[in-house]
Amino acid sequence: MNGYLRIMSALRGEQPDAVPIMLHNFLLAIHEAKRTHREYRESPRVIADTLIQAVETYHYDGILVDIDTATLAGAVGVPVDYPENQPARCEAPSLTDLSAVADLGMPRIAESPRIQVWLEAVRLLRAHFGNEILIRGNCDQAPFSLASMMRTPEVWMMDLLDEDSEEAVQKLLAYCAQATTQFVELMAQAGAHIVSNGDSPAGPELISPDMYRRFALPGERQVVAAAHKAGMPYVLHICGKTDAILADMVSTGADALELDYRTDLQKIRAALDGRATFIGNIDPSGVLTFGTPELVAAKTRELLEQFAGVARFVLNAGCAIPAETPPANLKAMIRTARAFTGTPYPG
Repeated sequence: MNGYLRIMSALRGEQPDAVPIMLHNFLLAIHEAKRTHREYRESPRVIADTLIQAVETYHYDGILVDIDTATLAGAVGVPVDYPENQPARCEAPSLTDLSAVADLGMPRIAESPRIQVWLEAVRLLRAHFGNEILIRGNCDQAPFSLASMMRTPEVWMMDLLDEDSEEAVQKLLAYCAQATTQFVELMAQAGAHIVSNGDSPAGPELISPDMYRRFALPGERQVVAAAHKAGMPYVLHICGKTDAILADMVSTGADALELDYRTDLQKIRAALDGRATFIGNIDPSGVLTFGTPELVAAKTRELLEQFAGVARFVLNAGCAIPAETPPANLKAMIRTARAFTGTPYPG
């Protein structure tokens, strides 16, 4: 099997010939390509070349095409700061008065040049790899997360607690769901094999499970449905310890959940069993960046043993792999995974 077939098999619940590996490694890839974040975010060709180089260096199965966490926010009017050598970041709210949500109209994210850069990078990668390496088009933020950026996270949390703001909150979430859905549809047209979103502000470390079900879950379900309507498998990512909402995340209909190392592995296996594919979840900082190759190998074997015989499993870090990660550590993770099923590893 090639990389595309391995990951697609895992998403369908069919046993692949080896442990599929999909890396969230754009930060490390930029660093190793000796590019600045500005060069990377502004050029589809640089994005594609950077991620192609990473695949050729580490020999993994699936590319997660990512740029930052502020592109979709910028496309709906949030002021964004663009550091020379850091990912872009939101710097102020775009909706200072929640009641103004009624004046937003329909989002038109395709008009954003930064959205088009992301889409063109996916087209270039798909043209290069075809159906050999899987291309996962990340579609930035899920609706709840996008709403928090439009209001700022602090103000958004207060909005959720204000009963008088309920109607406006729901209108903002509906607007953000439209924006996220548009990105998913555009990514499908660009040639991605699968799509994904992050919704980390919706996790239990920031809001209660009840609030998640009330404010975040409906929008996630809407986006998953849009992805499936476009014929695309869908991955949902939420950072942090998500034990308390695992069953709810599965109920979105997502084909896979990408989960942080802080989430209990036994609970992941029980909640996802036969329902969704698990993507994860080596600690990107404590193990991959600051550990030794020996520690990385040991933690990787521990994870693989937990999911031995589980078809619905894809190896990755639990979140974005830092730029400072030693190449020897990442190779130790991949080499260990290949050895687990007796697959040769040229790296």
